[in-house]
Amino acid sequence: MIERWWWKIGVAVVLALPAVGLRALGLQPPPLASVLVYGGAVVASSFLLCWAAEAVQQDISASLATAILALISILPEYAVDLFFAFSSGRHPQLTRYAAANMTGSNRLLLGLGWPLVLLLLMVWGRRNGRPVTELAIKPSRRVELAFLGLASLYAITFPLRRGIHWTDGVVLIGLYALYVWRLAKEERSEPVLMGVASRLGALSWSRRRLTLTFIFVWSAFIVVLVAKPFANALLDGGRALGLDEFLLVQWVAPLATEAPEFLVAGLLALRGEADTALGTLLSSKVNQWTLLVGGLPLAHWLGGGQGRLPFDPRQVEEFWLTAAQTLMGFAMLSKLSMKRWEGAALLVLFAVQFPFTAPATRMILSGLYFLLAGGLLWAHRQELPLLARALWRSGPMALPSAFGPGKAVAKKLAAGSLPRR
Repeated sequence: MIERWWWKIGVAVVLALPAVGLRALGLQPPPLASVLVYGGAVVASSFLLCWAAEAVQQDISASLATAILALISILPEYAVDLFFAFSSGRHPQLTRYAAANMTGSNRLLLGLGWPLVLLLLMVWGRRNGRPVTELAIKPSRRVELAFLGLASLYAITFPLRRGIHWTDGVVLIGLYALYVWRLAKEERSEPVLMGVASRLGALSWSRRRLTLTFIFVWSAFIVVLVAKPFANALLDGGRALGLDEFLLVQWVAPLATEAPEFLVAGLLALRGEADTALGTLLSSKVNQWTLLVGGLPLAHWLGGGQGRLPFDPRQVEEFWLTAAQTLMGFAMLSKLSMKRWEGAALLVLFAVQFPFTAPATRMILSGLYFLLAGGLLWAHRQELPLLARALWRSGPMALPSAFGPGKAVAKKLAAGSLPRR
C-alpha cells in the first residue's frame, strides 16, 4: 500500500501533465486556457521544489540547498531572457527586450518579493500569536549578501559603459561559480523538517537521493517547458488589451517567469520559515545579478551579434534604476534583518516607478535609491567587515561585543523573539 504522503507528490506530478501534452502535440489553446494549464504546472512544480529543497538539507548545507532551489525556480526567467538575447544577435530590434526582461524581473524580485515575504510572515505570526516586527535571517546569509554586494558594485559600470561586454559575462559567471563553491563549504546543520519534506528526509540514503533527483529534474523540465508558452499567453492577453509591448516584456512576462520562486517563498513564509523564504529570493537575486546578466552578452554573441550587448538610452535608464535598487536592498539586509518600515519603503519605491515614467523622474528615483543605500551602509558600517570575511571564511561568524546591531539580532534569534527555523 502506498504511504499517504506519496499521493501529494503524485498529484503535483499529474497536474503538470496537461502542459506536457499541449507542448508535445503542438496545440495552442486560447490565452486564458493556456494561462490556467501552464500556470497549474508552475504551481505544482513549486510545491515539489519546496519539499525537495527542504529535504535535501539532510545531505548538504542549508545555504547550498537554497541556492539549488533558487536556480531551478528561476529557470523560466533564464529561458525567456536568453532567448531574447540569443535572437538579438541576428535581429537587433530584440536587444532592448533582453535588457527589459532582465531589469524588470530583478526589480520585481526585490521590490515586490522581499516585502511580500515579510507580509506573509506577519500573517503567520498573527495566526500563531507571535507578532512579527522584523524579519531576521541567519548569519550564514552573509555569503549571499557579500556576493550580491560585489556584483552590485561591478554592475554600476554597465550603464556608464552603455552595454555589457562578453568579458563582463565571463567575470560575472566566474563570480557565480565562486559563490556556489563558497556555499558548498558551509557546514551542514541538522534541519527541522515538516510534512512531506520530513517524510522525504526520513527515507534511506539511496531512496532519498533517487527521489529528490527525480523531483529536481522533473521540476526543472516543467519550468523550462512552460516558460515560453506561459509568457506568450500572458503577452497575447496583454496585447488584446492594447498594452505597450515593451512594458509587457518588462513586467508581464517576468510575473510569469518569477511565479515559481514567489510561490515557493510565499509558502515558506506562511509556515514561519523566515530565513529560508527570504534566503530563496536573496539567492535568486544573486543568480540573476551574476549568472543571468553574465549570460546575456554571451548569448547575444553566440546568436550572431558582436561581443558586446549595447544599451540604448531607455536601457541605460532602466539599468541605473535596477542597480540602485539592488544596492539599497544589499545595504538594508547587511544587518541581517528587515524591519516593517524597510519592507514598506521597498514596496513604495517600487510602486512609484509606474506612474512616474519620465526619464528625468526615474533618474531622480535612482538617485534616491543610491542616497538611501549610502545612508544605510553608513549606519551598518560595523557589519561590512563581516560581510567581506564571509567571501572566504566558512562557519559561524559572530560579532565582537563592540558591534551592537549584529549582536542584538543574534540575541533575538537565540531568545526566539524573531522568526527562525
